[in-house]
Formats: sequence, C-alpha cells, structure tokens
Amino acid sequence: MAITARILDGKHLGLGDCRPLLKWAGGKTQLLSDILPKMPKKYGRFIEPFFGGGALFFSVKPTGGLIADSNPELVNLYRAVANDVNGVLVQLARYQNTEDVFYAVRALDWTKLPISEAAARTIFLNRTCFNGLYRVNQKGQFNVPFGRYKNPKILDEETLRVASTLLKSTTIVCGDYKTVLRDNAQPNDFVFLDPPYLPVSAYADFKRYTKEQFYEEDHVELAAEVKRLHELDCHVILTNSNHPLVHEQYQKFAIEVVQTKRYISCNGKGRTGEDVIVTVPPKQRFNLRLAPAPLPVQATQYPSTRYMGSKNKLLTEIWAVASQFEFDAAIDLFSGSGVVSYMLKSHGKAVVSNDYMAMSATFTKAMVENNEVTLSQDEALGLLEPKNQVDRFVETTFQGLYFSDDDNRLIDIVRANIKAVRNPYKRAIAMSALIRACLKKRPRGIFTYVGHRYDDGRKDLLMTFRAQFLEAVDRVNAAVFDNGKKNKARNGDAMTLQNRESGLVYIDPPYYSPLSDNEYVRRYHFVEGLARDWQDVEIQEHTITKKFKSYPTPFSSRKGAAEAFDMLFKRFRKSVLVVSYSSNSQPTLDEMVAIMAKHKRHVEVVPVDYKYSFGNQGHKIGDNKNAVQEYIFVGY
Repeated sequence: MAITARILDGKHLGLGDCRPLLKWAGGKTQLLSDILPKMPKKYGRFIEPFFGGGALFFSVKPTGGLIADSNPELVNLYRAVANDVNGVLVQLARYQNTEDVFYAVRALDWTKLPISEAAARTIFLNRTCFNGLYRVNQKGQFNVPFGRYKNPKILDEETLRVASTLLKSTTIVCGDYKTVLRDNAQPNDFVFLDPPYLPVSAYADFKRYTKEQFYEEDHVELAAEVKRLHELDCHVILTNSNHPLVHEQYQKFAIEVVQTKRYISCNGKGRTGEDVIVTVPPKQRFNLRLAPAPLPVQATQYPSTRYMGSKNKLLTEIWAVASQFEFDAAIDLFSGSGVVSYMLKSHGKAVVSNDYMAMSATFTKAMVENNEVTLSQDEALGLLEPKNQVDRFVETTFQGLYFSDDDNRLIDIVRANIKAVRNPYKRAIAMSALIRACLKKRPRGIFTYVGHRYDDGRKDLLMTFRAQFLEAVDRVNAAVFDNGKKNKARNGDAMTLQNRESGLVYIDPPYYSPLSDNEYVRRYHFVEGLARDWQDVEIQEHTITKKFKSYPTPFSSRKGAAEAFDMLFKRFRKSVLVVSYSSNSQPTLDEMVAIMAKHKRHVEVVPVDYKYSFGNQGHKIGDNKNAVQEYIFVGY
C-alpha cells in the first residue's frame, strides 16, 4: 500500500475545533444542543464511562477528564492517539478506499497488531464502512460491510492532532462502568452516561458495540448506580431511548423527550426516533448551622424599613438556602418591602418582583427594575415647590389625622409634581421617597391610629418633612445600580403571574393566624393610597382613620391560605421553591410540608429563630409574643 498523504509536523494546533475521531451511529452529535445547556456551569471532573464516539467530550474539551469504555479496541484507539498520533497518521496514510483493502484490513486481528496500527485500522474501517456503523458479532469481531463512498476522509490530520492534545490530559480506562465510577467518581464531578440503548424495535441489537449485550436488568442496575451518584452529590446526565423502563427508573428526576434522526435504517422514512435526556442534580443538603456568608455590600444599600413582615433581618439565612441552587432568574411573588428582590438582584440574578400593593411595586420599580436612572438634587428640590395644580386631597381628607396641615399641604404639592414627571423611574424614585418620608414621620410607621400617641421624640419625628423627603431621595438614589440583567417590577395578583420560567421562586405571603390579622392595607392605607393616588379604591368615610377597604386575598383564612399555597406550588412546580412562613401561622408546619410534597419530590424545612420588629396587634403591644420561629420551606 502506497503512502498517499503528506504528514505534517506535530505542531500544536490548539483546541479551537475539536471533533470526534469516529463516525458513530449511536453518537450524540445531534443531541449536543439539548445536552450542553443542561450541564452544570461548574463541576469537578468530567467522567464518561460509556465513551463510544465521545461527541460530548470533544465538544466540551475538559481538562483532566476521565473517559472509559468496555470495548478494548476503542480504548486502544484513544490511547494510541494520545501517545503516538504520528504513528497513527503514518499508518492511516497507507490505506486506500477500495473494497479489497477494506475487507483485507477488516480480516486482521487488531489484538495482534502494533498499537498505532490497530488504532489506524479502527479509524479506517469506521470511515469507509456502511453508515459509519460500529458493530461486532458475538465473537467481538467487526462485521460491518464496505460503504462504497467515493471520497471518505480517511486521514484527518488536524482533527487527530487536536484530539491528541486533549487526550494527553485525559485518563483513559478500559473497564466496566460500575468499577470505573466506584473507583473514581467524587462529589461535584460531572458524569455523562450514554449506555447501549434499550431496544424499541426488533432490529435495535443491530448496533451492538461490544460482544456483551446490555439487557433490561443491566439498565436497572445502571439506574441504581445513578441514584448512588446522586447521593454522592455528582452531576449526572443520561441518555437513552424513549422506553417505558427509562421513565420508570428515573421518574424522580427531570426527563426530556427529544426527537432524533437515526442513521442506520435502510428505510429513509424510518430514520426518526425519540431519545430521552435524564438530568440528575446532586442531592441538595442544607446546613444553616454554618455561618452564612456575608451579604454583598450592594445588598446593604437598600433603604431600611420597619415594614410589617420585612425579611431584612433574615436575608443571610434566605440567601444561605437559595445559594445552594444554580439559578439565573428568580421571582419574588410577594415582594413587600422589596428587600429580598433587591438582595437577589445584588447577587446578579434576573428578578421579577411582584406584589399586590402598589407601594411595594413602586419601591421595586425604583430600585430593582431600574438599573441606572436617578433623581438629581435640583429635580428633588423642584418637587417641593408648587408648580402644578394642587388638588388638596390629602389636606382636606386627612386633616388632623396623621400630619400637620403644613405637611399635608406639602404632600399634595409633591403629589401634583410627581404626576408631571415623565420618566417612569424618576417618578418611582420620587414616590418611593414621598412614601418613605411619610413612614419616617409617623410614629411606628403605621396608620391604624390617629394623632401622635406613640411619639417618643426620636430623630425621625423631629426632622422636617422636607428634610425627610430629600434624605429619602438620596437613599433611594444610592440604591440604584445595574446588575447587568433585565429586572421587572409588577403590581398584581401573584395568582395571575404568567412568567413561570424561573430557576427559583421566593414566596413570602401574608401570614394567616387566628390570633392576629395580616391586613397590610389597614396598616399602610395612607401610603398605599399615595402610591395609587387613591384610584379605584373607596375610602370608608365612617372610619376614624379614613382607610379604604382591604384588597381581597386568599390568605385571610386557613382554608384559603392552604388552597392558595397548593395553587402556587402547582403553578411553579418546575422551579425551586423557597417559602418563608411563621410558626404561629396556619397552615401548620406539617400541613405545609404535605402541600408542597404534592408538587415537589424533595421538601426541606429550615427553622430560624426570629423576632418581629413590632407586635401584630395594637391592643397587645406591651405583651405581644413577637418572638417566633420562622420556617424556610424548600421544595426542589
């Protein structure tokens, strides 16, 4: 056989384009676009014990990986390319694409050839046989016929040299997958499993890669090994045919069915099929006894508040749980003060912040959705001066109730000027500052009583309203930053939120307890009215506080809360669920676990000791038991 190709020197070609060495009928090239997004962003070692053609390995190009196969001829090929690529190239250059040469080479016993020549034989037969099929008989002998291709690329020097560079840093093992995994797999490793597929047709065994067959009981054993890897905290992705046994064995994990094209059917119309991709994450383990990592400095820039139910003091615990999952996007369904949404934004997440209270949505519009707009000092000062027509609504409606006549008049002036601001983020900053000034100037920051009975002479109460407003503008401005993501503030019912594609959903609803009420509107009706300009609400004129009717919520009863949780957990069942709830609330802990377990395979409960900033019931302020245990329920 004459040398028909020129052998280049062995210069380093880099790993920019690394392709499989073999045409592989069972290869995963057409599944790469589905598999790659499911791989973890960070992992320890890449391990692939059913290596075959190695499409994923050559696409990912991992350093220090481990590849294995029970087929010694394939293992010999990869070891030879790693250790003597020049020898393989020399041998490949001797082959010609003729039927006589093909069958002469096929008749050779590869085990009696030099290592590099045996490797070259494997590549030559693969490139020139029918459909690139690798099949052996029960004696382990390659038995695919000649392919009759006009000009197959037998010697692909660039591909071989690039592959050699990658394979040099790779451990290459010949052995059974169970032995390979038990000897090598460690926590956080990524394991890709592409076993011989379960047969879905009478001719499935046509693609036998080794003389040993892989029966249904072998697939059951493989599933047990996958579960062991899950417990070991490995990342696992497995592919197989869309067979009922696969769904049965891996039902606790994510299974995706993918349409694929087959390359070995003699009938073109029959060259379609369905593969499944099973994604198995490491088993989550929660341990909040370890000191949570400190929050990013940016997270501390959010203006503090005494807003009822605010999770400002629980941010480190909430993040300690959330950070144990990989997610890029998060939904804060009941954002309240907005502090959790802001914390998630400060960690670089794309955040959808939702609340049925307009004031809450105003806060998150200004500091979560807004990435760059601020309100200048001149603009803030201008809002304090009468420039637009003033309706005197606050001055006349709430006279003598919460603020002085002068302060009420100034609130009306600022309200009128805010309406004329065209930029929605500047408008949100200004309204957030106005609301914050009202809360700061109000003893205990609530509007369930009139007058100043709880005036303790603290600094906030002594400051002028004008000074409070300007200081609030500065605080809100300081909280504005760009996390490089598109964030969204929404004012609406959590039950109607359509955005269901999120890695994590945080749920902190109004806590229902028969011993106290959870009416946010009753406490904050004045500032909520400011945020919505008292549109579409009816002030209850017969009440001393001039409140308006509370918004309807399912969390006003035990039955309603249980049904709402069930609906939300079902709606967001594809996301990680993190739920804050209190030990003095209903449904009870056991009931919450049962509801979440209907929709999530794993439910964890993390208890956190917590003390509310003030009592829930006005008539029990002196003796209210506001030291409770907060629960963080986690469903995944």
